[in-house]
Amino acid sequence: MNVENTTKSMAAFDRALQLMPGGVNSPARAFGAVGGTPRFIERAEGAYLYDLDGKRYIDYIGSWGPMILGHAQAEIVAAVEAAARQGTSFGAPTEAESDLAELIISAVPSIEKVRLVNSGTEATMSAIRLARGYTGRSRVVKFAGNYHGHVDSLLVAAGSSAATLSVPNSPGVTPGAAADTIVLAYNDVAGLEEVFAAQSEQIAAVILEPVVGNMGCVVPTELFLRSLREQTEQHGALLIYDEVMTGFRVAYGGAQSLQGITPDLTTLGKIVGGGLPVGAYGGRKEVMDHVLPVGSVFQAGTLSGNPLATAAGIATLRQLADPALYERLEVLGARLAAGLSEAAGSIPHSVTRIGSMMTLFFNSEKVTDWSVAEKCDTECFATFFQAMLDRGIYLPCSQYEALFVSAAHTEEDIDETIQAARNAFAGGK
Repeated sequence: MNVENTTKSMAAFDRALQLMPGGVNSPARAFGAVGGTPRFIERAEGAYLYDLDGKRYIDYIGSWGPMILGHAQAEIVAAVEAAARQGTSFGAPTEAESDLAELIISAVPSIEKVRLVNSGTEATMSAIRLARGYTGRSRVVKFAGNYHGHVDSLLVAAGSSAATLSVPNSPGVTPGAAADTIVLAYNDVAGLEEVFAAQSEQIAAVILEPVVGNMGCVVPTELFLRSLREQTEQHGALLIYDEVMTGFRVAYGGAQSLQGITPDLTTLGKIVGGGLPVGAYGGRKEVMDHVLPVGSVFQAGTLSGNPLATAAGIATLRQLADPALYERLEVLGARLAAGLSEAAGSIPHSVTRIGSMMTLFFNSEKVTDWSVAEKCDTECFATFFQAMLDRGIYLPCSQYEALFVSAAHTEEDIDETIQAARNAFAGGK
């Protein structure tokens, strides 16, 4: 690793280590899988990050997904500034909450009513509770390598930083909290059918990432998707699409709009807040009306529907309603995926992409589930990551995360990234 011109980041990290566990507020930022010192970011604009030492990076994290329009996007900044002048939190209803809710409902095919929360974790936690309250059942099926936030009952065989740090089952999660969670392999139709045959009367819901982003980008088979919908409908369980990452990212209507599947509940986050902390869960009216104060399933939050977050979300979703934006993201994403694969050459690898979301796996086998993903050469990835960082390209600091292209990226940015990858693999400058 080239440590030249990273002295301010190194000093900032040393300070942070004394103040926060691992020097970070989320383990995904810690460079634990790739080594070295995290870059401390001073500012961002468009497709670029700038660290404390003044180095510019082409950014493919986008705050782990939400910056689909780029950083400090003018309309979003203006909306947040205007909202802040009116007050930052009221603890009372606002019309902006309804405005954002209308945008979500009009875009996502399965959502008839929605509840705003503060994060993707809150959204999945609330959806699981609602599914149990609605069905009167306790068990939930999830899939290995799918990450649904740090909810106790779902932090079992999780992807993302849990997989990166080899802690799929976190200390502090009690056996009781995880006892009602059934873990299956992603894309395993036979396993899903067997579980429902044996335990159908106990299963409240099946939750999945309809395109996985937390063991790298992994897509489901059509047979798997059909089986999910058929099994849940047949046995009275709810199908929950965790679209915290894919919602408004892979398509305006989320992955479900591409797959032709109508889940019972959908969880959202990331983009619907335009980069501010927000999440949402929604679905069929008859299910959502089991939430307080209409029904009896409890969920609350002082900052839910925060005026700054709703303003940013509204400004984002209104711009995303333009189909031309997704057409451009598709072109840029395809260009980058092809270029990375070409640059890797004979090195064992595969690339999975859907729209502007993709992963370069250091594994020649197509990744379809966690058992294949864990065979990736993570040391090779770490070397590649550091080589790209030295060349001004900021990739996710884990083999088991997706990278994201934004509307702020240009063809020149993509080509610069591909050339950096060629040089990184060749060991040149």
